[in-house]
Amino acid sequence: MRGREYAWANAQRLRAALADAGIEYEHRKELAPTTELRHLQYAEDERRGVGKRSRRELAPEYAERYRREILDQADLGAIVKRLPDERTTALLCVERDPEACHRSLVAQEIVEAYGLDVLHLFP
Repeated sequence: MRGREYAWANAQRLRAALADAGIEYEHRKELAPTTELRHLQYAEDERRGVGKRSRRELAPEYAERYRREILDQADLGAIVKRLPDERTTALLCVERDPEACHRSLVAQEIVEAYGLDVLHLFP
């Protein structure tokens, strides 16, 4: 994870903090981008002259490959089926802009396939 300021987003620390607050946490590793995909995005960031923390959008090739290689292989229906009724579910991200994070691709797929509402929260 991107340094000390993002230590809260470490899966184990986050799980413990949320458990203390009575909030269930599920880490979905099958939705994580591969190392190859991350490096593809880093190369595009470098080409554009932006840093990881100032990225505003994902590279089109990254987004297309993430959809094909990760989302098309994941059983989103099973994930959506496990979402609790009448309760809010959150996808957590450390990016400043949702469009700069693979989780926005997950959210978009869930909206399109299952009609759920997505709300992006900003600090």
